[in-house]
Parts: sequence; C-alpha cells; structure tokens
Amino acid sequence: MPTPIHTPRINNNDDEVRLAAVLVKVGSKVRAGDPIIDVETDKATFTVEAATEGYLLAVLGEQGDTLQVGSILAWMGAAPDEPIPSHRVQLQTENGTAAEPTLKALLLLKAHGLRSADVPHSGRLTAADVENYVANRSPEKVATASAARWPNPTASGRVEPFSPERRGMSRTVSWHRDEAAAGYIELPYDPAPWDAYAASFQASHSLMLSPLLSLMAWRLARLATESPNINATAMADGIYLYDQVNLGLTVQAGSSLYLVVLRDAASKTDVAFVKELGELQRGAMKHELKPEQTAEATIGFTSMARWKVSRHIPILAPQTSLMVAHSHTANGIAHLGASYDHRVLTGFDVVQVLQKLSGPPS
Repeated sequence: MPTPIHTPRINNNDDEVRLAAVLVKVGSKVRAGDPIIDVETDKATFTVEAATEGYLLAVLGEQGDTLQVGSILAWMGAAPDEPIPSHRVQLQTENGTAAEPTLKALLLLKAHGLRSADVPHSGRLTAADVENYVANRSPEKVATASAARWPNPTASGRVEPFSPERRGMSRTVSWHRDEAAAGYIELPYDPAPWDAYAASFQASHSLMLSPLLSLMAWRLARLATESPNINATAMADGIYLYDQVNLGLTVQAGSSLYLVVLRDAASKTDVAFVKELGELQRGAMKHELKPEQTAEATIGFTSMARWKVSRHIPILAPQTSLMVAHSHTANGIAHLGASYDHRVLTGFDVVQVLQKLSGPPS
C-alpha cells in the first residue's frame, strides 16, 4: 500500500512552504535516508528524506508551487507501478485565486531585489507584472536594486542536473559569495612535534589510523572556547556568538564532499572526540549520514594532505567565521591556513589562532 510523505513545517510561523526541487526521478528506487525533495520558505531550506526503502511514486506539485504544511507532498511505494490515491495540489489561495508568484516571477523578484508586495498585481503575480514594474521604475530605484543573477552561459553545452550531494554543496558555498567578506592567511610550521604526538596517541589507544587531523581539530575546538569570536558569525546588527562549538570537518567520499559536524565538540575529551569524529567519517564514506550530522557547523577544519596538496584556500561553511586548512608536509615544512570572515575577525585574530594551533601539542 502506498505511503504518503507529508509537507514538513520548517518555521513555526509559516503554514506554507515552496517546492524548491525534486532531487530524484519519479519511479526511482531510494533507500531510507536518501534526500528526495527540497522545500523552502523565505528563511530556510529543508531537505525531505525517504523514511523507508522503496520507490518514489509521485510528487504532488511543481517546482515553485506553494504547499500547505501537513498536506501530502509525495507518495512512496514498494513497487514503481503501485497505484496511488487521486490527489490535488494544495496551493495557497486568497479569495479563490492563487496568491503565490509564478516560478519565473520569483526568479525575477530575486534578481531585482524585490518582494512580491513591492509589485502591483491582481490575482497571481506573474513575470509580466515584475517586468512592467521594473521597466517603469525611476533610475534612482533601479540603481539601488541588488545585483542581477548570473546570466546563463552562451557557449554550446548541456545541463546535467545536480546530484543530491552537489545540490547541497551548491547551497553551502553560494552563501560565501553573497554574504561573507572573506580573507585568507597562512603560516609555515614544523609538523614534527604533531606527527610524534599523533603517533604516540595512536599507539597508546590502539588505533588503526593516525589521529593527527582529529587531534588538531580537537585543539581548534578547545581554542574556540578560549576565543569565542572565532566561534561566531556576522548578522545585520552585530556578531552572533554561538553557545557551543559544533566542529565541521570536510570528508571526501568518492566524488561526494561532505562537511560532517561534531556537536558540542569542545566539551569532549580528546579520546571521545577522536572516536566520535571517526564514526562520522565512516558514516560519510558509506553515504549514511543523518541530516543533523551535516548541519549547524559553527567552525570548520579541512585538509588536503592525503592528495599531497601543500596549500589550498577553503570556502567558509555557512554562518561561520573561520575554516582552518591543513596541508601536506614538504621538505620538513607544512602550512596551516585559514579562510575567515573579515566582518568578524581581523588578520591578527586569525594569526593568533594559527600560531596556537600549530604550536607543540600538550
């Protein structure tokens, strides 16, 4: 018997969400936990996952449609040809007419930095309504509009839809271009004391793999408790200091890149930290991470040493101010770098963190 998937509530004050994207084809087989649909409000995006293994039978809406929270969003079944009950997409309505803008209108609103309330219209807001409004605006208002979205490529090519992992990473990195005021700093250091410390730790705790990166990430989490401003993000009117340290670590699993998140990292002992981070890394390699294991990072750590990369400039994770980059050792010298949000941190702040992090472990 088909199983319904209901439209989730993202924010307490929102009774509707928009259908942002369908991540798998209708009729495809999915595993429990696979991302299948993105829904969004003006404040957040949420990925709906399959609760059980089965087939995606139908999605009750088109991209851009507004759906009532609690309505049936999709149907899952045990076979790809299972019949489903008749359905009707529940669109937001006002006085019997659809109030949500069309998808093209939404794109134009975003491109011109407008809200639907800014544009005069009757019934459903259309692209023509937005275009007419923009054409008749004064030059002063046009000059203050936000930058237009990137144009489509003109060279010959084809569109390949994002995989769920690439779609998630696209959302992750786009904030960096639009929001963060990014800087980058790096310094050389002698990696020998850290290598010796990691080897001793590995032997004393009978670990199969070197805990070097985990131990450096653990020290970064502890440093974030000593310097709370590195465990923060910028808001319109001030700096938002997080109550706990959620450390994000990049993990490359085949062609997929994950940012796994170890919550309340600074409260853990080094042994517990290494163990729990190892479990997250194994989950990433198996593509079995839960949504909360890749969300709400407050500070980040990344390394490309396994590919013998001596230097790289990482992208900040959303709503963080610091991402530390670890590199390969060459000729006895390694480098630690950091991308940082200059609205929150100065270069001096970052240098102090890197000096403490690269110093002899204790």
